Amino acid sequence: MSARHRFGRMAATALASIAAIAVAVACTPADGTPQYERHRPADTGPPPKGEPAQLATDAARQSSGVIADGGADAPYNYGPTVMLDGGKTRMWWCSQLGSAKPPGDDVLYAEAETVNGPFDAPGVGKSQPVLSGNPGGFDGMHTCDPSTIKVGDTYYLYYTGAEGDHDFGNQIGLATSKNGIDWERANDGRPIVSPSGDRPVRKSYGAGQPAALYLDGWFYLMFTDTTGAAAGWNGAGQFVLRAKDPTFQDGVQALGRDGFADTASGSERRDRAIVDAFSADWMWVEQLDAFAIAHQTDGGTTLTFWDREFTRNPYEQVLIPGPWREGPGLVRQPDGHAPVSAANPCGTVPVDVVRATTNKDAPTGLRHFGLDITDAPGCATAERALRVLDGFAVLSPKRTIDLVINEQLLRVERRSVAEELASKIVEKHIPALDDAPVAGRLTPGTPAKYAEGRGVGFLLDDGMLWQVRPASVVELNSSPVGEVSPTVWDAYAKGPAILR
Repeated sequence: MSARHRFGRMAATALASIAAIAVAVACTPADGTPQYERHRPADTGPPPKGEPAQLATDAARQSSGVIADGGADAPYNYGPTVMLDGGKTRMWWCSQLGSAKPPGDDVLYAEAETVNGPFDAPGVGKSQPVLSGNPGGFDGMHTCDPSTIKVGDTYYLYYTGAEGDHDFGNQIGLATSKNGIDWERANDGRPIVSPSGDRPVRKSYGAGQPAALYLDGWFYLMFTDTTGAAAGWNGAGQFVLRAKDPTFQDGVQALGRDGFADTASGSERRDRAIVDAFSADWMWVEQLDAFAIAHQTDGGTTLTFWDREFTRNPYEQVLIPGPWREGPGLVRQPDGHAPVSAANPCGTVPVDVVRATTNKDAPTGLRHFGLDITDAPGCATAERALRVLDGFAVLSPKRTIDLVINEQLLRVERRSVAEELASKIVEKHIPALDDAPVAGRLTPGTPAKYAEGRGVGFLLDDGMLWQVRPASVVELNSSPVGEVSPTVWDAYAKGPAILR
């Protein structure tokens, strides 16, 4: 293990005993801060407005033991990013395998049926190295602290890169993939986020520990920058950029004291941090209409909540208790949003994290901890309910079934058809949806169209073609099928595709 890790772990251990926010960090920042700043916490901006609401929690849980490790000669395992994807739980994390060249930190991958594991890399072993150093690049020796999201059919892996075996000058890179395993560096292999250099800190850690999510057409990136103007005395503090360009090279906005503002390079003065912490993760929680930032404190993983524009903390902090040695990875949907409870999508938010729990000098022992938030106002308004219930079907006021898809309602007459198209039917009436507009009605015998290479869809009364899968739903609806050419199919006005 490199000197940069040994020094960082010792610094983190010493700080943990005196700081409210324990400092055990991935690719850990070294403490090179001038003495006059040593008691200044991260500047998290103006005081939030309004009293935060208290959230009820239940169903505390944890794995019975370690759920994943690199195997072979992996000396540490930490900094996970966890995704629910295609019926699997997929995880990428930081380690180091002798078989992966060049020597240095590697991003490993493994998957499991559930977050409780055991995780492995199919056909490979306990893990598979998927991203390693790129000699000659800004990430020539170390690639660490992965954060993976999926938008459309592309996976995006944001990571910390280090040129050599030292603990300063880190920068953030991006790699893309079509399967989450085979990665190509984006932005021509150049870093996408660099230290701002706001503070003259000699041999400072720099910028790293990214956490990404996708919301309303924007890529959001939260990260550490120990040189940022709002960083604390020890370099702690999480900064936020957003852009519609995943490489953050065009149209970048930075979160400052007055909200989001355009920035020429993304590295202008960083004067606002949203939490005083290292090595954090986050997710968008649709049921709460809020961001949830997971960061380590004395008792475990604390969730801090911010509203959409980062103007207030709408909810009190929530603690997921238990041992830890390194920052948490939240279990998220592919876009970085919170999972939706199948049993109670409107009111329950499952919150699960994976974190290293042993060995202060080389964090390892990845384990799962979690709980449920049980009183979320997820269906308090029609707008929020349409987002939360995407893919679900609910009982309509017309004694039919309403399928929620792309924030629209498709009114389905036959329950058997709705069961085939929906992820689940919510067996209750949702009052907030009573006045929501109905985009289409699927009645028995609605004609269907088929085109080779395109699939099958229902042609509704308004002339809109709604592609569906599985094709067996057409027979369940007693719909006649007419074959058309791909050209004719493409010419139809399209409703949302319902693909199970």
